[in-house]
Amino acid sequence: MSTHDSDPLAALGSLPGVADAVDSVRKAVDRVYGHRVMRRRSNEISSEAALRGARGSAALSGADWALEEVRRRSDFSADPEARTVGAALRLGSEAGQLLSIWRQSPLRVLARLHLVAAGDPGESVGRPRLDGETVDEPLVTAPVPTPAEVAGRLDGLAELIVAGGEAPALVTAAVVHGELLALRPFTSYNGLIARAAERIALVGSGLDPKAICPAEVGHAEQGRAAYLAAFEGYLSGTPEGVGGWIAHCGRSVELGVRESTAVCEALQRGAA
Repeated sequence: MSTHDSDPLAALGSLPGVADAVDSVRKAVDRVYGHRVMRRRSNEISSEAALRGARGSAALSGADWALEEVRRRSDFSADPEARTVGAALRLGSEAGQLLSIWRQSPLRVLARLHLVAAGDPGESVGRPRLDGETVDEPLVTAPVPTPAEVAGRLDGLAELIVAGGEAPALVTAAVVHGELLALRPFTSYNGLIARAAERIALVGSGLDPKAICPAEVGHAEQGRAAYLAAFEGYLSGTPEGVGGWIAHCGRSVELGVRESTAVCEALQRGAA
């Protein structure tokens, strides 16, 4: 059995506020999974959660479209905002297909996510960036780590995921999200990929096996300023900062639960 000394993710469970966040998320997820609509219409809830999660993730990346516009549109190539929304939708659709690979080869999954987000096999697509390649991620202005640092930290993150351990799903998912946002390993779409990877970690852990608790909805609902403030805490590396980031991600999952609960209620009323 792993110990906290050999399982750094598990050790994060003792950070300020993390245990409460983990407990609150678990209770919220259990409640929505217990909704009577979930017994017969869970596929509809999952599809709607993917759509709303994609909308939320795109909003954080600067394409804040109304849900009905995202639902209505079929062409996502017209301009940068449309391409961002299209990338988020593709990532939402692809995430569920990568769960079996995630625990064995997370770096392969990340490369695939970049290829899916970019939508074309360009020279820098589907691999971590090289020396001299720039990063297009306007939301995050923190210094960009060097490709050598990116490679080392990605390998470390992959090792933690493959090893498994005792860390709560929320902790693992929040660290995956935070590390990818900090590293910005690709030349583009890093924010979308970080949030998609958070979703994969939450689903693959068994916390949200049907993918009905879109954390991206909650990240968007709390707003870009709160998202960036929490992320700055993660970057600081302090116990309070990292704990605050994990708690922020937990609140985002709870807000995603609230969104899907509302969808369940609407379906129950026959209004959706």
